[in-house]
Amino acid sequence: MNKVLLRVDFNVPLKNGKVADDFRIRASLPTIRHWLNKSAQVFLITHLEENGNVPHLDAVRKSLEELLGMEVGFARGKLQAKSCEFAERVVLFDNIRLNPGEKNCDLRFAKLLASCGDYYVNDAFSASHRQHASIFLLPKLLPHEAGPLLKREVENLSKFFKPTHPFLFILGGKKFETKEPLIERFLKSADAIFVGGALGNTFLSRRGYRVGSSRVEDVKISRYVITNHKILLPEDVVVLRAGRKKTVQMIPTGNIAHGDLIYDAGPKTVKALAALAKEAKFVLWNGTLGICETGFAYGTKTLAKELGKSKAFKVIGGGDTVAAIRKFKLEKNFDFISTGGGAMLEFLAKGTLPGIAALGEPRLWREALKKK
Repeated sequence: MNKVLLRVDFNVPLKNGKVADDFRIRASLPTIRHWLNKSAQVFLITHLEENGNVPHLDAVRKSLEELLGMEVGFARGKLQAKSCEFAERVVLFDNIRLNPGEKNCDLRFAKLLASCGDYYVNDAFSASHRQHASIFLLPKLLPHEAGPLLKREVENLSKFFKPTHPFLFILGGKKFETKEPLIERFLKSADAIFVGGALGNTFLSRRGYRVGSSRVEDVKISRYVITNHKILLPEDVVVLRAGRKKTVQMIPTGNIAHGDLIYDAGPKTVKALAALAKEAKFVLWNGTLGICETGFAYGTKTLAKELGKSKAFKVIGGGDTVAAIRKFKLEKNFDFISTGGGAMLEFLAKGTLPGIAALGEPRLWREALKKK
């Protein structure tokens, strides 16, 4: 029986010792079943981090057993030689980041991991922006291929490199540093880029709008970006004022009080975005428009509903964004839902990822191995 090392991404949220959202696990089920149908024994490699913590994967194993309808072997703890000795057809290695060699991209650790399998498959697009051992080194030690989930991600996201126009890019969330390369790239090809969420607060402030006590990042943003006519910002917002929600218009000289906290996009903003989406041929969305987890979900939910009316090719990604769309049960309104967050942003900005390059560009990994 061939042993397949399948790199998946089960970096899922946990709540009260259970998997709170199994989207990423479900996304990998077809690949697991494919190899089972080929009479292979499947060893699953994944990581999971929660607020900097690296928990064991007991809850993930239980969820996986329920979804597959079969017993799953579990190599709990750090990887050892005996971690490969299981009779079950599907075996889950414990959190791969319990092993220092994973994030250190250590060749000795990669060789220990490789000794458990005959073949390697990377189906973890959402982790392929990391130059870690199970992503970057395993393809150099075993015959390998890209999994179907990874291929679908590349196929669908690559369409935005030469989009059909009009092309609308909706960018929310936070951390300008991670979004800057994407903004600069799509300023050349997008017809409009809407910047909202916490990131929008920073842009509003740079354009001279009052944002109250809302968090503004201390980052340098070029004048070319800030003043670019393609960059669209919220026309109205929902703020938290003295413990109550209030919708206010965004004007440079007022309306936002000193203690106001911007938490969501307002109805005028959502209506404007919906109108643009209706005329668009391509729509790409990453990052929520509001802080959905604290009850400020109006903008994100309403826009997702409106996008269902658009005939554009629509792709959405980002952990918080996908979680919100799944909570609202609006997945059907999108042509493709990416499993990637940071990986999606990096792939769209650079056109490749370290994990993808490792599958087919030997020069890159030879240089990495020389450093070990």
